[in-house]
Parts: sequence; C-alpha cells; structure tokens
Amino acid sequence: MGKGHSHGGAIPSAAGRHRKPLYAALALTLTYMTAEIVGGIWTGSLALIADAAHMATDAGGLGLALFAIHFAQKAATPQKTYGYLRTEILAALVNAVVLLLLTVYILYEAYQRFRSPPEILGGPMLAVAAVGLVVNLLSMKLLSVGSSESLNVQGAYFEVLSDMLGSLGVIAAALIIMYTGWTLADPIIGAGIGLFIVPRTWKLLSQAVHILMEGVPTEIDLPELEKTLLRIPGVVAAHDLHVWTITSGTDSFTGHVVVSDMKYAAAVLKGVKAILEEKFKIDHVTIQVENEEIRMAEPTLRV
Repeated sequence: MGKGHSHGGAIPSAAGRHRKPLYAALALTLTYMTAEIVGGIWTGSLALIADAAHMATDAGGLGLALFAIHFAQKAATPQKTYGYLRTEILAALVNAVVLLLLTVYILYEAYQRFRSPPEILGGPMLAVAAVGLVVNLLSMKLLSVGSSESLNVQGAYFEVLSDMLGSLGVIAAALIIMYTGWTLADPIIGAGIGLFIVPRTWKLLSQAVHILMEGVPTEIDLPELEKTLLRIPGVVAAHDLHVWTITSGTDSFTGHVVVSDMKYAAAVLKGVKAILEEKFKIDHVTIQVENEEIRMAEPTLRV
C-alpha cells in the first residue's frame, strides 16, 4: 500500500499578509468614531450617533479579524494538527452574524424614525458625514486586495462597506433635510442601506458555514477532478475523494487511487500530486495508492 503526503511546510494564512492594512483601517475607524460621537452630541443628530455605533461595530470587526490572524499564526500542536487556522473562518462567521443583527437594528431604527422623526441640524451633520465618507473610502482601499483572498478580511471589508453606505445615506439625508425639510428621508435611506447589506452578508455567512462543514471549494469540480485522475497512466479507479478548505487560500485533498499494478505506485503518486498542484491549486495532498486486492479488503461503507 502506498501513501503520499505533500505540503509546503507550515500552512500560511491568507489574512496574515494583510495585517498592516487591517491595523491602519482600525486606527482610521476609531479616530472617526470618536469624532462622530462628538459631532452627534454637538448637532443633536440621532443619525450620526447611530452611525457612530455602526463604526463601533466596524472597529469590533476589524479587531476580531486581527485577533483571528494572531491565533492563525500559532504553531500546530499534537492536539490541533492544523494549528488555529480555522479561527479566521470563525471570525468571518461572527462578522456575518453581527452584520445581519446590525441590519435588523437599522430597520428597527428606521421604523422608529417613521413614527417620530428626530430634529436634525443638516449643515453640521453633512460636514461630519462627509469626513466619514473619506475615512471609509480610505479603509476600503486598504482592505480591497485582502478581501479577495481571505474571508476574514472580506468580513472586515463588508463592515467598512456597509458603513460607507451609511455615510452616503447620512449625506443624502442631510442634503434633503437642508433643502426640503423632509425629515422622513432619514429613515427611508437608513432602511435602504440595511436591505442593501443583506445579500453580501448572506454570501459571506454561506461561505463561512460551507468551509466549516468541510464542503468542496466552489472553484473545484470534484467529478472533473476524478476524471482527471483516471487519465493518469496506470490508474484504474479513484474513490473516497475529499477536498475541503482549511482556511482562505489553503485547500486540502485526501483520496484513494487504484492502480493495475503496484509497480506503478511511485509514478502515479508523483502524477497525482503534480495534477492537483498545477491544475487544481491544491498543495496539501494525502493519497493512498492501492491495487484491486487492497481495495476489496477495505470496508464497503464509503463516505
């Protein structure tokens, strides 16, 4: 029976490469959050106070992302053989849940304002919201690259995106109130922002749950992978194939390949590893090479 195991040493975290942008975005968020609280108290604007609470959630999400990265860098142990890499996915899951709860709050707040629209000082509100828009755009720029590589950074990016939309909403509401006096613009825009966040947040939540359930990565076609393995000279069957994501940017594979003669084992092992690494971008590979006799001796229950 032949077995192959291949990986490039310690498994890296995609989020770890974006630690500095996360720290910069967190500093910007905390600074503006403080300014927004002061501005909200000064102007009497409930919208700004609510947006400051949103910024506090952003800061919490960014802090959680950095916390997850810290744990992801910890070495593996005999009890945790993959280390703490899944902390990143757990953090993304928490971020998604918090964003959905925040959306519920936004919709509830919009309902309350429909019932009793608050008095708002449009000019100062506009000035503070404009500063907030610039801060959020800078934060989004810092996190944009990492959001495509890491679910953890993506969660933080979506939090900043949602707050950027909040700033745009506050600006629009301020302009409408300044020029028309129509205060219902505030809850209408707020509700629209809340609903806009939901699809993106749901996608993030679905991705995190899919990874935690060890589902096949969406970019990998498992039937096609099996057909590719069967084209390798000497391979007559492949079974018990499993592909899952350990953390963002790191997929793992285990499987059995049946050969017509065990003399082909070394060549088949080399060929499988090469195909998985080059075509499917999987570099953490564990393979069992077996002949038909060994396969028939295995339990009949397949998973």
